Amino acid sequence: MINAVLVFNNAGQPRLTKFYTQLETSVQQRLISEIFALVSHRPTGSCNFLPLPPLLASSGTSSSSSPHEHNDIPSLVTYRHYATLYFIIISTATESPLALIDLIQVYVEALDRLFENVCELDLIFNFETLHACLAEIIVGGVVVETQLERVVEGVKSQGRVAKRPVNESRGVALGGMGGNFGWAGR
Repeated sequence: MINAVLVFNNAGQPRLTKFYTQLETSVQQRLISEIFALVSHRPTGSCNFLPLPPLLASSGTSSSSSPHEHNDIPSLVTYRHYATLYFIIISTATESPLALIDLIQVYVEALDRLFENVCELDLIFNFETLHACLAEIIVGGVVVETQLERVVEGVKSQGRVAKRPVNESRGVALGGMGGNFGWAGR
C-alpha cells in the first residue's frame, strides 16, 4: 500500500503532500522535513530506496501483532529527482520499489504531457491538475492505473487541465520524451 506521495523542490518546499493514511498534522510535518533531509543529502549515485525514518515506522505499530497488520506499516521511501523537484513515495514493504520508481516516471510523464514540458510553476499554479493526475493513478493508497494515455485522458476528461500552458518561454522543464529530459537521475 502507498501511504503518501510527496513532491518537494530543491529548497525543501512541499509542492504536493498527499497522505493515504491518517497521521496527526505534527507527525506529518516532522515526517516531511525528515524525509526531505534524508533524500536531499544523498549522493548522486545512491540508490533511490531508503528505509522509513523511525518517526513514522514506530507510530504505525499497534499493540496487536497480527501478521496482516504488520504488512500495513509504512517502511520504505522511494524517490526520484527530476530537475528542481523530488518525487517521493512512502509505502509498505509489500510494494515493489522498482514498480514505485516506474510509477513516479508515469506520474512525471503524465504531468509533462498535460502541461507541455511541465515545470515547478505549473505545479504551483495548477495544483488541481497535479492532484487530479495523482487521483487517476492512485486511489486510497492503491495503484489503479499506470497506462500513461489513460491517465492523461482521464485528467483531460475532468476538465482539470490549464487552458494555456503556464510555462511558456521559461527555463527548466521536468520531462519530455523528445530528449529534453531535465532530470538528475539517481
